[in-house]
Amino acid sequence: MIGHQMRLAMLGVACFAATTAAAITSSPVPKPRPGGDVTFAPVFGPTADTPRPRLKPRNNAGPVQGAGGLTRSLIPKPRPRVGQRQANSVVAAASPAPANGKIGPVCGRRDILGVQAAPIAGTKKGCGVAAPVQVTSVSGVTLSTPVMLECKTAKALNSWVADGVKPSIKRLGGGVASLQVASGYSCRTRNNQPGSEISEHGKGRAIDISAINLKNGKQLNVLTGWGKGTDGKLLRQIHKAACGPFTTVLGPEADRYHQDHFHLDTARHRGGRYCR
Repeated sequence: MIGHQMRLAMLGVACFAATTAAAITSSPVPKPRPGGDVTFAPVFGPTADTPRPRLKPRNNAGPVQGAGGLTRSLIPKPRPRVGQRQANSVVAAASPAPANGKIGPVCGRRDILGVQAAPIAGTKKGCGVAAPVQVTSVSGVTLSTPVMLECKTAKALNSWVADGVKPSIKRLGGGVASLQVASGYSCRTRNNQPGSEISEHGKGRAIDISAINLKNGKQLNVLTGWGKGTDGKLLRQIHKAACGPFTTVLGPEADRYHQDHFHLDTARHRGGRYCR
């Protein structure tokens, strides 16, 4: 009996072993891919062989390195300050080229710019200037066109602009940009009238101003602004301030010859200054 049971047990073990071997043989095993062994990439990021995308450097990212070392810097060069750009443009606009010579201080004043000119011989008796200067700007204010004057008159013009024109305008329209010149040196008679005396314009002692130009483009025009609103008040104030540096000041209320400008001169009067 015992022998029979042992034979049955041995037969069961043999059957189990055969069944297990057959199952292992038939189990699917992944075949290797062509080209070599199978590799597994981690799911949490790229492998060491995965090419990384190139990032474009920002404009301020610093220097760029090339194969030969530092090639160029991506840091932008600093731009000139707005104030400096404005200052440069003002200097260029305030220095129109004269007929000859180099612009610089004249009449012993740093705030009067121009060129020392050759003596002017008048074409009429009484005209001419022994030591003229071609003035381009006074107290930082440009003349619309360079004007031939003697130094005494150039200094009077400078004083009027510094102590009268600029304080009257203050910051209106950004301040005073230039004076609109109607006339400077001219060998002629007074008001161009035949038989009259030689004008102070023929001696380098007079200048005519038709308008005050502001930095924002606005213009205080003597012809159109006199007696009208704020412009009229400013023009009257500026006209009054000229009576002091100049010995003769004529405006729209003087006569019909001065409706569109201020006539300013340094003529010598026996009875003192003449301002109208």
